[in-house]
Amino acid sequence: MFGINGGELLILLLVAAVVVGPERLPSYAEQLAGWVRRLRDLARDTKERVDVELGEADVDWAALDPRRYDPRRIVREALLDDAPPHTPSRPAVPRPGRVRTAAAAAPAGAFAGPVAAAADAPAPFDDEAT
Repeated sequence: MFGINGGELLILLLVAAVVVGPERLPSYAEQLAGWVRRLRDLARDTKERVDVELGEADVDWAALDPRRYDPRRIVREALLDDAPPHTPSRPAVPRPGRVRTAAAAAPAGAFAGPVAAAADAPAPFDDEAT
């Protein structure tokens, strides 16, 4: 909590007790207890409102934890659910005697780099890439 360990918290409470003094300390402790009670009531009321708004169904709060959010998995599932499986229209079999070069494959003005795969083959996928 705020980067304070137990010993430091004890020293801070001792300094606060000395600064406040014994005559005002009970009234401040009473105010602190009232604030804690109000905060507890506010949390309980908020939970009751959420339960009323969402209905009587149990909410799996652990599933809504942002630490469990994996954007790669969510995008992968969203893309794979709706997309039909990839079926090439014809097999990518090179013709004997013909070599496909980058210059022959690309239109004029396009990138003239090496051809990595056949035109009908799916693009390589690296699931470790971010």
